[in-house]
Amino acid sequence: MSQTHSTAETCPECRGQLRTRDAETVCTECGLVVAEDRIDRGPEWRSFDGDDADRKRTGAPLTRSRHDRGLTTEIGYGKRSTRLTGRKRRRVARMRRQHDRARISSKAERNRVYAFTEIRRLVGALQLPENVRDRACVLFESAQSEDLLRGRSLEGFAAATVYATCRTAAVSRTLAEVVERSRADRDELKAAYDALNRDLGLPTGPIDPREYLPRFASELDLPVAAERRARELVGEAEDRNVVAGRNPGGVAAACLYAAARERNHDLTQREAADVADVTPVTLRSTYYDLQD
Repeated sequence: MSQTHSTAETCPECRGQLRTRDAETVCTECGLVVAEDRIDRGPEWRSFDGDDADRKRTGAPLTRSRHDRGLTTEIGYGKRSTRLTGRKRRRVARMRRQHDRARISSKAERNRVYAFTEIRRLVGALQLPENVRDRACVLFESAQSEDLLRGRSLEGFAAATVYATCRTAAVSRTLAEVVERSRADRDELKAAYDALNRDLGLPTGPIDPREYLPRFASELDLPVAAERRARELVGEAEDRNVVAGRNPGGVAAACLYAAARERNHDLTQREAADVADVTPVTLRSTYYDLQD
């Protein structure tokens, strides 16, 4: 028990000497408790790896991409666990298995764990930012609370939440790109997306073809001048009412193709159509309308 004497102050009652013990400051003469301080004066950092070179002020941050917000503890696979042999290793493995089972208390939580894992995998495969991942997980929780999952696949809803978040966050990802990297087929994704859009009222509107231009231009290795001209062509297509009812990715590819033709860049219709995942016929239809 630590004891320190304070000479800078005296007791307000008897002018005696003060003594600080743990959280209390008392007078050594009359026993008056002058102050009570419960603030931890110790170091505010700690090392989680046993090495003072990597000091952290807090633990892992909260995240919406975990069913428990990342609050529960985990029995990991550190260096010390690999040194265990025989009976102790089996005991730690059994403790880890029982701990993982105890973290999930209901079927709804089990579904969230599986869906959140699929969302994180899909977001990583599509190279999307973390805010899309967190918003997709929140959207899945909303769908689960509204009982929209009944009769539908978890994989389809996980893919639908990612696609819906991309639509609402103005992130350019086509439906075909999400289906390609998802474990659900196109029909499952569309059924889940329709349920989300109908029952939750997602703020989704028509996709702007300009959102696809930077990514398509980068994949086609086109210069900035061609992308700028394609952006102008999209504006002209909107003025002529060419965009309405067409695939926005196809419109963006057609505008890039037209801009490349104007600047004598070597770009075929097949290459531009493959980037947007449309047929050359779709691209030619928009291109001819732009020429007219």
